Amino acid sequence: MKTLNNHTLIYDNQCPMCNIYSKGFIKAGMLDENGREAFTELSVKNKNLIDFNRAKNEIALVNHAKNKVIYGLDSLLLIIGNSFPTLEKIARIKPLYWFFKKLYSFVSYNRKQIIPSAKDEIATACIPDFNLKYRLIYIAFVVLSSSYVLSIFSTKLGLGLNQNFMREFVICLSQILWQTVFLKFYLKEKFWDYLGNMMTVSLIGTLILLPSLFLNLNLISSIIYFGIVVFIMFLEHIRRCKILKLNFLPTISWMIFRMIVLVILIILNQ
Repeated sequence: MKTLNNHTLIYDNQCPMCNIYSKGFIKAGMLDENGREAFTELSVKNKNLIDFNRAKNEIALVNHAKNKVIYGLDSLLLIIGNSFPTLEKIARIKPLYWFFKKLYSFVSYNRKQIIPSAKDEIATACIPDFNLKYRLIYIAFVVLSSSYVLSIFSTKLGLGLNQNFMREFVICLSQILWQTVFLKFYLKEKFWDYLGNMMTVSLIGTLILLPSLFLNLNLISSIIYFGIVVFIMFLEHIRRCKILKLNFLPTISWMIFRMIVLVILIILNQ
């Protein structure tokens, strides 16, 4: 790999994704040993160079030779392009560049809901601004993905259910509406953070269910598999509520809705 010398990547050290790929750049030799610096441990020089607020949303790359800073997708493309120029040229083709820039923003603005950190409360934490558009896109992505996978898996549970995407889509939307109605006053300013985390819990469940679609599971195995998935989601929901400093009320409300839906489906298909 060709090392991009005299550059420092300012990464969010409380974000596992950011930590992994920035460390990967150094291990691969794409950045030198001192080629990254934690956002919470900024040197005075770098702090004066970067746009502090922008760096929370878009990872900053400092060029020490020119005392210049680039941000977000452009910083990643510069590092990658230094070793793989062809890849950078392809990624900078207008339609692809537009797509990757939107994808970068999608992940960046939702990264604390995808993988939350208990240390986000400190004053120097690298917390991105709230972006309603990208939060709604994330919610829509999870709802559509979960609805599709659940519509297929539900046929394995012995409830007499046919594959029905719209049924699962309505259930997923109803879950959001239920939590909104019962918890909006309690959650207050944490509402959108909680909603994003709840969607990630659903996404985790969806990803765990996904392999089962390709397995020839019998009824008992499917029920056990589904029970394990729900239990994992239950524990993850509690963990994320603790990180957000919420009590058990959101988890209780979440479980009540799930049980009501199960009872309704059983009654309708008797």
